[in-house]
Amino acid sequence: MEQNGSTLKPSGILGDKHAAEERVPGLLRLFAAGTAMAVALPLKDGELELGRGSPVLGEAQDPRMSRRHARIKFDGRRFWVTDLGSQNGTVVDGEPTPAQSPREAQRVIRMGDSLFVPCADVGPLERRGVVTREGFIRGPAMQGLLEEVTRAARLGFPLHIHGESGTGKEGVARAFHESGPRSAGPFVAVNCAAIPQSIAERLLFGARRGAYSGADADAPGYLQTADGGTLFLDEVVELDLAVQAKLLRALETKEVLALGAAKPKTVDIHICSASNRDLRALVAAGKLREDLYFRIGRPEVTLPPLRQRPEELALLLQREVRQVAPTLGLHLSFVEACLLRPWPGNVRELLVEARGAIQAALMQDAPRVEARHLSPKAGTAFGTGAAPPPPSTPPPELPEPPREAPSRARPLDDDERTRIEQALRQHGGNVAATARALGMHRTQLRRLLERHAIAAPPDSE
Repeated sequence: MEQNGSTLKPSGILGDKHAAEERVPGLLRLFAAGTAMAVALPLKDGELELGRGSPVLGEAQDPRMSRRHARIKFDGRRFWVTDLGSQNGTVVDGEPTPAQSPREAQRVIRMGDSLFVPCADVGPLERRGVVTREGFIRGPAMQGLLEEVTRAARLGFPLHIHGESGTGKEGVARAFHESGPRSAGPFVAVNCAAIPQSIAERLLFGARRGAYSGADADAPGYLQTADGGTLFLDEVVELDLAVQAKLLRALETKEVLALGAAKPKTVDIHICSASNRDLRALVAAGKLREDLYFRIGRPEVTLPPLRQRPEELALLLQREVRQVAPTLGLHLSFVEACLLRPWPGNVRELLVEARGAIQAALMQDAPRVEARHLSPKAGTAFGTGAAPPPPSTPPPELPEPPREAPSRARPLDDDERTRIEQALRQHGGNVAATARALGMHRTQLRRLLERHAIAAPPDSE
């Protein structure tokens, strides 16, 4: 599905029966009169007029919407919003829009006490909806991905999970374990990035008594502990190449030789790995063994980031408020502020910052959680100085940042480059829209693109 200019492609283990279906442009209705929801509103013939009493809004009407509030049109590429002279106005991407003046909408539309997100294909939400399973809120993209994960598990395949930090890779790994033939066995999760290289071999493969100074007893490794179940290696690429070689042999022979042992021990494990980096690029850079890549790198699923799953966001916030402080309400401005931010730390960051906002509201004896309780830097790209202003007022133009001397320009790390490139793709190369999403001035973004040779398609501003 395509969302706000971003394409979610099925990973393709066994295909997607809906992949060839025609796209249905429309709106995602995510909040109305104090309640989170996830409802698809298709545009008929590329147009939809909304207001109080509109049949498409069903029983969840918004009393603060005018009877003829706004018209939304989709021209095949962009969404345009025209306020029809409503009493309470229409706010598009955080900015009030004048009556009868069409404005492009990219992220979120506010009418009365309702929030809508433009979506180039609402078909997946119409078909699947949003469900809560085993404590996880799953939109259509995640439901489709978990179906692929289940098929891979039942067929006995290994699985590699690719996704940004905070997207829920361990939760998907657990679903993989529970769907496979070894679900009755242990699930052993290992954060390879947290293992000191000096003891990685001992922790993974175990050690016999006397194998090294201080080894007073036999110590099983993670592979022996996972026998009969699933071994989840998070950030497997952080392992030393020599350890990767021994891991590959253990996976291929199904035998583990502990340090100090004369004979290997047979193990039966289902392997699942994860990383937020591209494995093929790491093979090319010599940081991942090619033979290990072919053993664990396929099939692969890619978790969509939270910014491509807006149908989950309001429901996540509502659940967090109800769990942490059931007496508090959830205000429109708080949900809108969260929808306007890119959340590079994804669901993990959203929930941490939501708890911080809830605590701030409680400290102030506020009856509900509002945008003013959210940290100005929450959900914005790291390393950028500016944060988006509160959505209740028109944001001023960010001042142009001073020019940096080329000799003092800091290098751009891989994660930051990836975030910028992904944001550019999501906004079709539009530098102004990308800069807003990243929380920086467009001139600052242009300098970053030029300084670090990041290609951007031509944009229109």
